[in-house]
Amino acid sequence: MKYRKFGKTDVQVSILGFGAMRLPTIGGDDSKIDEPKAIEMIRYAIDHGVNYVDTAYGYHGGKSEILVGKALKEGYREKTYLATKLPVWLVNSKDDFDRLLNEQLKKLDTDYIDFYLLHSLSKGTWQNVYNLGVLEWAEKKIKEGKIRYLGFSFHDDLETFKKIVDAYNWTFCQVQYNYMDINYQAGKEGLKYAGSKGIAVIVMEPLRGGRLVNPPEEAKKLFENYKIKRSPVEWALLWVWNHPEVSMLLSGMSTLEQVRENIEIADKAEIGLLTQEELQIIERVRDIYLGIKAIDCTQCQYCMPCPYGVNIPLNFHLYNEGVRYNSWGAPWWQYNYGMNPEERAENCQKCGECEPKCPQNLPIRELLEKVADALTSKKTLEEQ
Repeated sequence: MKYRKFGKTDVQVSILGFGAMRLPTIGGDDSKIDEPKAIEMIRYAIDHGVNYVDTAYGYHGGKSEILVGKALKEGYREKTYLATKLPVWLVNSKDDFDRLLNEQLKKLDTDYIDFYLLHSLSKGTWQNVYNLGVLEWAEKKIKEGKIRYLGFSFHDDLETFKKIVDAYNWTFCQVQYNYMDINYQAGKEGLKYAGSKGIAVIVMEPLRGGRLVNPPEEAKKLFENYKIKRSPVEWALLWVWNHPEVSMLLSGMSTLEQVRENIEIADKAEIGLLTQEELQIIERVRDIYLGIKAIDCTQCQYCMPCPYGVNIPLNFHLYNEGVRYNSWGAPWWQYNYGMNPEERAENCQKCGECEPKCPQNLPIRELLEKVADALTSKKTLEEQ
């Protein structure tokens, strides 16, 4: 296993971290973790050099922290850095900070957490916990020894990311980054911005939730025809590790085979490993993915605002994501749980006000009906 310096600290972290959000389960129930298999996986990873295990309050229906606590028994706690996250969406008062942290310490069966993150920050959640004094509270917990280092994970736009980075002397941050998401959320610019401040950057979703594992045939051929033989997984992970700003890549592994494979790939990783020719192959693969879409929406926003509140570009984006990666689970979840009801395609009243404004001359009303059929269907989710 290879290690990198963790930002401004003297800590050396394994370049591969174990993300405990996609552990093996029983009977398809996310809250029923297959404990023997999950513990075997985590301990195998630690025995082979992984020294960072990441969990969170809500993973696996609240059971992930408990499982991780069990996995780190018998001396494994002393061999690894433990990370978990404050569920900021559950914070309504200052008292919630202590209540939630104490609950997590109990579930993890530990006296302290090495790396504590404010989970999934966005404009609204950041402003709420900031106003409630989360930074002052965290400083107190650091002095008490209950938290060693403070960071945050992030899901919003670049402007918000920079604002949060500049608000505190963070040790680390966690962002979604892969060869398809160079301009998504914090993106490449955010990665470099955090790195320039000496903040350690942990990358999550390096395979975009598994959607880069099985690329389109044209992309597969590009990979297969290259002189160095690598799997799509290897290409994607090495691309992330190629960045000097990346301290660690988190992988949410579900099988022991995946753990072994990722450890083997990590042994090959280096900053600057990929040649210019290889980086160009990745760019061509990205272009192939981006060329796959069912709705030719350019996200120009000319159709907005909708008088009934429908977020037309977002609906089209989610539908195209499902088509592009042949995977509907994430778009289905965002549509049904991440959007306000009035924003969804099914709220289209077919007034037609949007259509004359569309530079692509899209039949927006007809297409929104198609999106609603796909993303409200339970069958769509069951196919995942």
